[in-house]
Amino acid sequence: MEMTSLRTLPNGGSLKPDNLRHSQIGKPVNFCYSKYLQSAAISKHILRPALRFNSVRHLTHISSTPMADSTSRVVPQPECGGHAKSDNVSPNLTEIIVIRHGETEWNADGRIQGHLDVELNDSGRQQAMAVAARLSREPRISVIYSSDLKRAHETAETIARSCGGLEVIKDPDLRERHLGDLQGISLREAAQSQPMAYKAFLSDRSDQVIPGGGESLDQLYQRCTSCLQRIAKKHRGERVVVVSHGGAIRALHRRASPHRRSKSKIWNTSVGILHLSDKDDWTIKLWADISHLNETGFLDSGFGGDKTSG
Repeated sequence: MEMTSLRTLPNGGSLKPDNLRHSQIGKPVNFCYSKYLQSAAISKHILRPALRFNSVRHLTHISSTPMADSTSRVVPQPECGGHAKSDNVSPNLTEIIVIRHGETEWNADGRIQGHLDVELNDSGRQQAMAVAARLSREPRISVIYSSDLKRAHETAETIARSCGGLEVIKDPDLRERHLGDLQGISLREAAQSQPMAYKAFLSDRSDQVIPGGGESLDQLYQRCTSCLQRIAKKHRGERVVVVSHGGAIRALHRRASPHRRSKSKIWNTSVGILHLSDKDDWTIKLWADISHLNETGFLDSGFGGDKTSG
């Protein structure tokens, strides 16, 4: 069902709902009066009407426990500035803010992306704007690293603009897992059209590669964790943003918490914070936080687990 009525925005513009899902009909659209709404000419963008921004703008830093829910207390921070050394970061560790890219049409359709290069859709761009507004109030982010795939790099560039034009460094080691013969098809199609790849995809073995040039979970783990170690070593005492993908981010969690499997979905533009020490100790300070987005229908799209498309 499609809705064609117009909704009024805070700046006097209008919003035309697009591609409503049944579960979204009747949900309110709430906007906060933050600066990115005035600057983005938002009335020219198509949003799903369930997309809502709330007033939480700052990352949560947890000192007492290594894991916490996204409802934890939020501590306001001064704006980021991109300076060489970051406030409140110990000189013997690196703070890495890990973010999944915004939504793509293939996420919304349940189509497996892997290494295929799919750009953000309109909802994904709005998600990127929301997380960018949140990060713009963080203290002194030094640099942004991103997967070289469009969906991640566009998210990273949106963040960079909000943080005063920070440098974005593309690194292919931050890519999603290569999913071989499954790339480009949906999971519904996979069992029939690619049974061997589908069986490998569902395997519990972490060393199981996927036919068609795909990676095993162990290969993904080695690639992504080695990349983060390189970044951390280069940026001691600094705060760094890394924009990556669901499966890659799960691999980072596996390194930081090997005996505690995360049950949290890695939503589009969800935020995690890792501390990597000079002794290669990894500590999770925040995980899968979406407090810059309200929980709405569009968040149900995309895969965010170890077996992931995106």
